[in-house]
Amino acid sequence: MRFPTAEGEQRYDAVVGVAARTVVGLDFDGTLAPIVDDPARAHIHPDAAAALVDLASEVAAIAVITGRPARQALDLGGLEEVGDALQAAGKELFVFGQYGNERWSSGRRRILGARPPRGLATFERDLPRTLRQAGADEAFVEDKGLAVAVHTRRLPDPEAAFERLLPPMRELAHRHGLVLEPGRAVIEARSAGSHKGLVVDRLAAVLDAQGFVFAGDDLGDVEAFEAVEELGKQGIAPLRVCSASDEQSALVELSDVVVRGPEGVIELLGRLASDARARR
Repeated sequence: MRFPTAEGEQRYDAVVGVAARTVVGLDFDGTLAPIVDDPARAHIHPDAAAALVDLASEVAAIAVITGRPARQALDLGGLEEVGDALQAAGKELFVFGQYGNERWSSGRRRILGARPPRGLATFERDLPRTLRQAGADEAFVEDKGLAVAVHTRRLPDPEAAFERLLPPMRELAHRHGLVLEPGRAVIEARSAGSHKGLVVDRLAAVLDAQGFVFAGDDLGDVEAFEAVEELGKQGIAPLRVCSASDEQSALVELSDVVVRGPEGVIELLGRLASDARARR
């Protein structure tokens, strides 16, 4: 755990001071769960559940905000069990899937979601041709229901395939009225108008937050980081945490705290809980 600037350390201390009114938002892949070749085999860090339950006793609420479908995050993360523990302690766990298009909470226990965006079906129909033309027809295509993701991680040269695919996929998405979300060896096409920053804003308002922590690892988390920074201008204590990796460094310059992968995130959550407890 390191603070790139003195301001980052000051922001951490400010969040500790208002921990009881702080919302903690967390990405899933690369933040709570290590990145793996097969997205269906991702699981949260073995110490994550205990860390979340411990932290929940010191903060207002915890939210997992992910590009994954909410059901996937719940199942792969064992988050329904975590929600049970938080509910028993009088706290709530929120899960926002597909960049906020799906919502679940430990209090309601039902996934509320939007309809698939117009253009997604025709995008998916035209996608194989785009993959063939880019020499990436063996890329793994993941149908998320409300989005389509193309993973290059399993290909012989993932980075080269990613770079070849990005321009034609961007053009294809634009043609079908979709937006493109590049990530770590993955390119996702989804509807416009929903992103993690909007979820941050909504949670801060609904929960009347005095502090907001968000931890992420990839380009899909940039809007959440920007939203947290804006909350800071409104008098809410902000803290942006980068789960750093060798693959992606885009968030480092935007961060108040930099940790090393999911293990570093879990250590940070433990320290935050401990420092908040000591400050009570």
